[in-house]
Amino acid sequence: MMFASSSDATRAEPSNGEWSPPSLSIIVPSFNERENIEALFHKLDEALVGIPFEMIVVDDNSPDGSAEETKRLAQKYSNIRCIRRFDRRGLSSACIEGMASAASPLVAVIDADHQHDERILPKMVEAMKDGADLVVGSRYTADATADAGFSSLRLKGSHLATWLASLVTGRPISDPMSGFFIVRRDRFDEVAPHLSKEGFKILLDIIVVCRRNDIELDIREIPYQFRSRHAGESKMNSLVVVQFLGLWLSQLTGGRLPASFLLFSLVGLSGVAVHMAALGLLTMIFHQIFVVGQIVATISAMTWNFFLNNSLTYSDRRLKGPALWKGLIGFCLICSLGGIANISVASAIFEFGHQVPIAGLAGALMSSVFNYSVTRIFTWK
Repeated sequence: MMFASSSDATRAEPSNGEWSPPSLSIIVPSFNERENIEALFHKLDEALVGIPFEMIVVDDNSPDGSAEETKRLAQKYSNIRCIRRFDRRGLSSACIEGMASAASPLVAVIDADHQHDERILPKMVEAMKDGADLVVGSRYTADATADAGFSSLRLKGSHLATWLASLVTGRPISDPMSGFFIVRRDRFDEVAPHLSKEGFKILLDIIVVCRRNDIELDIREIPYQFRSRHAGESKMNSLVVVQFLGLWLSQLTGGRLPASFLLFSLVGLSGVAVHMAALGLLTMIFHQIFVVGQIVATISAMTWNFFLNNSLTYSDRRLKGPALWKGLIGFCLICSLGGIANISVASAIFEFGHQVPIAGLAGALMSSVFNYSVTRIFTWK
């Protein structure tokens, strides 16, 4: 592998009149990071003296103008460009698109918020030159620390997620949840077709997919000090946590069950709880006949499942505005076929044994698999 040593690629017009191809492509996934992008570019430029690089910002159509800011910078500097995505969101899919667009032999991923220490990038590049396939910037090895970038609660949560991730990597890695790493592009090209576009931890997915496909991977770790966010707001929330659990469960099944199906199943379980609560309320408190209670409970659970799946399972294809209500109507109409089976089966079981909980549960479970199938085809295309 050849590594160029000129830093002229960081200038819009190289002083020697020659273009130096980047040896390192740095992918920066972005959503509402306008205030961070230019400062990050200059930090990278300062840290990577002698290493030609390009910075590829993959922006999920940020309302704060992150894409416009990146394009403004691209008018000044030849080694920064923007991939702007419409109608889709997600950290992993953004990283995959950015990495797939890179031509450099080495591809790095770094957050836009400045919490990752760009000053260790030259050490990471040296480790790649030394034969590594993947170099991870680690918050939890040697002299690394993560205290400055996390609250005590988030630090505990990060340790828990790291431990869970270690159960599926099959090898001792101190920080498999890191969002800061460099990988050989040819290794990425091998695993790219098998990577999940769902979730937010692309590194974990790369490691597990390589193990599952018997792809040899020499992994090194470089410690760094995890910093506080420079500007803007953290993207960490309960949605991200649930999405991680979906990806983790998917990896435990060897990728046989997609994360979206597992998330849909979790939503479905909560829908069963809504269904049973509505049924119990109507039949036991308001003394409605079972068929009426089952119909109302089914509609309630459908509505609940639609809105929760729209926010959680299909957050990258989330319906908004008029499309949201059109989607709800279409979802209910299509799922009414499953609802008919639900009500028929539940009513038959109730007539046989007069057990409201058993009959209601059987009917709700009957339509769950059907609902997952049709939503992917007709609602969230």
